[in-house]
Amino acid sequence: MWINGIEQTDIAARDRAVQFGDGCFTTAAILDGKIQLLAAHLQRLQESCERLFMPLPNLPQLATEMQQIAAQQSQAVLKVILTPGAGGRGYSRKGCAAPTRILSLSPWPQHYATLQQQGASLVTSPITLARNPLLAGLKHLNRLEQVLIRHHLDQSEADEALVLDTAGTVVECCAANLFWRKGNNIFTPRLEQAGVNGIMRRYLMAQMARSGQACQLIDGSRDDVLNADEVVICNALMPVLPVRKIDDVSFTARTLYQQLQASCQTMEAS
Repeated sequence: MWINGIEQTDIAARDRAVQFGDGCFTTAAILDGKIQLLAAHLQRLQESCERLFMPLPNLPQLATEMQQIAAQQSQAVLKVILTPGAGGRGYSRKGCAAPTRILSLSPWPQHYATLQQQGASLVTSPITLARNPLLAGLKHLNRLEQVLIRHHLDQSEADEALVLDTAGTVVECCAANLFWRKGNNIFTPRLEQAGVNGIMRRYLMAQMARSGQACQLIDGSRDDVLNADEVVICNALMPVLPVRKIDDVSFTARTLYQQLQASCQTMEAS
């Protein structure tokens, strides 16, 4: 782990991340010493800092640090956390001297390769996401809802969760976004009220747009998803997985999955 460019594991107890979950993060795939979609990850961090009114770190310096760490890895996961730093009184950021940047490596998740072959099983989570358009789409450090969703998921045999918001609208999975296909129509949740606008979701939607294929952003229900011909989930590490089952409903088609998987073969690295 590297904190502000120094290899260490200690962070100030007064850091805003510790005190208030004040910050944002992104999680990137490293393959053959290169970070997949590096520019998109940096853009996400910049957008998050701007929306959270956080001071922006030196992005070229951050990119260099990320690339130096990645260069030593054949396959790994790189997580980057940004916080306003330590200081301030109460909720105020006044007094924070400098932003904190935390970079850490994790082993590559081996189970995704198996799930690409057999498909992922999902269970509808009883934990719903609060609607908050101010924070919707962001990958901020307040992830208690996901912790609770994961806790419930760990009690089941499922691989992922189908997550709704408090209005009953389908939003995402615990750690992934989703698409579904009904006939020739492709859908994904709108994410204007809750959820995370993931890097892979953005990438796949851009790829579909370039090919002239429409992807409809909707406020869909659980029934909309269960009645689909096919469901696919995605994140920066999977990068896409076919869904074989949600609760008691099974899916066998892989048309959309094969298309999106092919799109991932041309992902840029840096």
